Amino acid sequence: MTIGEISKATNISEYTLRYYEKKGLIRVKRDSVGRRIYEESDIEWVKFIQRLKDTGMLLKDIKKYSNLRYGGDVTMPERLSMLKKHRKYVLEQQTKWKEYLDNLDNKIMFYENSITKK
Repeated sequence: MTIGEISKATNISEYTLRYYEKKGLIRVKRDSVGRRIYEESDIEWVKFIQRLKDTGMLLKDIKKYSNLRYGGDVTMPERLSMLKKHRKYVLEQQTKWKEYLDNLDNKIMFYENSITKK
């Protein structure tokens, strides 16, 4: 699979895919003339990297996780630990954003009630 094909399959730009490779988040095989060759399994891996980023995991931590992943099954306990720690962070962020949303909804309700009373 070419970089263009995986870009379409993951909805992640070719630039970002090259960046992930440069940072060591993904390891891509090359053909005899140096073109990247992605495998089917890279699609879900790239999507997972993006989800980790989207949920606030730092690139240095994603890189650590990636290195562990490429290290094989013996690294599963450490990867599990990292994901549990990140899950806790995501839940804390979710709680924080819920409070922000509640505050925003209260302010909207205040304005709507104030406007309709006039």
